[in-house]
Amino acid sequence: MPTAALATPSTAQPFWLVRPRSDGGSDYVSFSLCHDQIEIREGSHLPPQMPLLKRRRRLGPAEAEACRRSLQQEAGFRHSEPLF
Repeated sequence: MPTAALATPSTAQPFWLVRPRSDGGSDYVSFSLCHDQIEIREGSHLPPQMPLLKRRRRLGPAEAEACRRSLQQEAGFRHSEPLF
């Protein structure tokens, strides 16, 4: 996901990263455009329960891109379709 894609209004769809857990659930991070910043939502989901939102924050496009790279390279997250 290039930085330009994070910063343009044409990317109305959130970008999802997902990491499976041993209990059958998933940890997730979604990135979505919110005005001139990227809103990042971190949480977990174990169907059929409701998703649990653990953290929400807003970053500039460059910081959000660095966060995405770190999550994929170091924390084992992979790009995914939305979980819910």
